[in-house]
Amino acid sequence: MSLNDHAQAALDSFEQAAGWEQRARLLMQWGERLSPLEAAEKCEANRVHGCESQVWLVAEQHEGQWRFKGASDARIIRGLLALLLVRVEGLSSRELQQLDLPGWFNQLGLGRQLSPSRSNGLNAVLQRIAQLAADA
Repeated sequence: MSLNDHAQAALDSFEQAAGWEQRARLLMQWGERLSPLEAAEKCEANRVHGCESQVWLVAEQHEGQWRFKGASDARIIRGLLALLLVRVEGLSSRELQQLDLPGWFNQLGLGRQLSPSRSNGLNAVLQRIAQLAADA
């Protein structure tokens, strides 16, 4: 499955990072790119359960393609969320269900750096995306 332009840009920048410090800095920068959610969007219905941090995910489907917005109170999670969302942006429900997101984070060189709690939180977001796609 091919990458959209934003996902390809993310992959290119992470492939050029020399080590974990540079990747961590990039992660923070990607997190700052997330569009802020409206206060009303930070509601219980949009909260992702299973994360230690507060995470919200807003999804809409337009002409068969998914659009996502998200937010988190934790900087690292915000960055991971941003990288996740650029990868899934514009995909169909079928494409979302076929996507190997752990593989995506490994491609970025972040797979081994995720603590168990961050991995659990990320998996909770992935499950929420999969649930939304399945329900559509």
